Amino acid sequence: MKAIINIGLKKGVLDSQGKATHHTLDAIGFKDVVQDVRIGKQIIMELNATDELVAKKEAAKMCEQLLANTVIEDYDISIEA
Repeated sequence: MKAIINIGLKKGVLDSQGKATHHTLDAIGFKDVVQDVRIGKQIIMELNATDELVAKKEAAKMCEQLLANTVIEDYDISIEA
């Protein structure tokens, strides 16, 4: 099974990379197109689990213990067979 984990800063946490990217997009002509930019990361991993619920639970444990800084980041997990 494949786990796809998207990690990003929580609302209210300053995203300096997102702000810089937004500013640059404005400067190169996308001012009226882009309202906001948030930068995150995506982790894709193959798991040995055969049950979707078990795979999601294990991926959540990995996020809580290592992959995400849960003080300032949220994560979302999707599982593909």
